[in-house]
Amino acid sequence: MDTDLEMEPPQTTAPPATSVLFARGVIARLATWEILRIAIQENWGGSSGTSKRTWLAGVIVDSFEEQIPTPDDQYIEELLLQVMADEFDAVLEDGSAEGVAQDIVRLWEVTRLSKQDLVLKFEERADKVKGKKLDAKVADDTEEWEDDEDGEDDEEEEEVPQLLEHPRASNPREPEIDEDGFTLTDLQYL
Repeated sequence: MDTDLEMEPPQTTAPPATSVLFARGVIARLATWEILRIAIQENWGGSSGTSKRTWLAGVIVDSFEEQIPTPDDQYIEELLLQVMADEFDAVLEDGSAEGVAQDIVRLWEVTRLSKQDLVLKFEERADKVKGKKLDAKVADDTEEWEDDEDGEDDEEEEEVPQLLEHPRASNPREPEIDEDGFTLTDLQYL
């Protein structure tokens, strides 16, 4: 046997420190997203909700590391909404995904500069909410509509809002002019 051809162990390189910092920030930000916390707590995505959150963090980190140009907040928001719908059967209409997406893009920007303040802020928040139960109030948009038996509209039953009288219209005044010829305004009517 030839001993010159010894097998060398495969060399693995550690990811850059900025990538690790970004991943920590994304994981912490997702851990503080209330609707995702509720989805995991209530098992909307089954019993593997926590691993789905970790998987989502990995998808987000990979998209920033691999895509050119890097994703923007709109792309990340759509990704978050799609994952919530597909993995947790939750159609979000609360606007929270937009804020999370903006935070993630900001995390990317600051971690590229090796700044960790924002990451530490999200990790601190994540530690504070860890293990705390949220009150899950889900909006029920399956309102029952009853048809009127005689086919008439219920418009006459609705109360019509009353118009408010505007103070200018009810109390007309002559404009007050100062000694320089400028018209003075009464601030109470602005």
